[in-house]
Amino acid sequence: MRTADKGRGVLEGAFALLEALRQHGDGAGVSELAVACAVPKSTTHRLLEQLTALGAVERRGARYRLGAQLYRLGQAWQPHPGLRMAGRLPLHRLRAATGGSAVLAVMHEEQALTVCSVPGRAEPLVPVRNGEAFPLDTALGQALRGPVRSGAVLDREDVAAGVCCAALPVRLTTGAVVGAVAVVGSVAVMAETGQRLEVMADRVAEAAAALTRALGRSGTKART
Repeated sequence: MRTADKGRGVLEGAFALLEALRQHGDGAGVSELAVACAVPKSTTHRLLEQLTALGAVERRGARYRLGAQLYRLGQAWQPHPGLRMAGRLPLHRLRAATGGSAVLAVMHEEQALTVCSVPGRAEPLVPVRNGEAFPLDTALGQALRGPVRSGAVLDREDVAAGVCCAALPVRLTTGAVVGAVAVVGSVAVMAETGQRLEVMADRVAEAAAALTRALGRSGTKART
């Protein structure tokens, strides 16, 4: 095997392990990771030890999980300049106004990829995490594909029982869609608090408008 091919194989194995660890959020052992990645156990152990030395993986006893260094590197990824920073305050306000989980996503590899989120009372039904991906047939995915007919895209338990969602695209002042913002609500909680999806959609519209203004102030340009 040529050196370049061997190096590529090692990198592919390391990234396969990192992806498996991402899916095992609470950590995993060498044996289950070896099975998940179809990599020999001895190779799995060696790669995990190398990744641990680099800070990309942490070890707790016999189990491994993603490390802080990998988190720091991931946070540096910017789908659009300033988008994540611009979304923080509007998402917190959206969560406070609705009680639902607030999400900001971008289009990535034909999925809606979460880049900023604030968990709300719908968290037990739909976990909200940065880096989570949603299919494009969800309200969030439909908003990302834009243009929206009129108003927000509404999901009344269409994708998951007990869960409603309202989503709108985030646009630059030029009109280009750079992301989508959504609020995910629990039907049971909404009934308990008297919250209506249409009112939640209005709050989503306010968050999307706030994002557009913030991006305009920062001079963000649409990427090709």
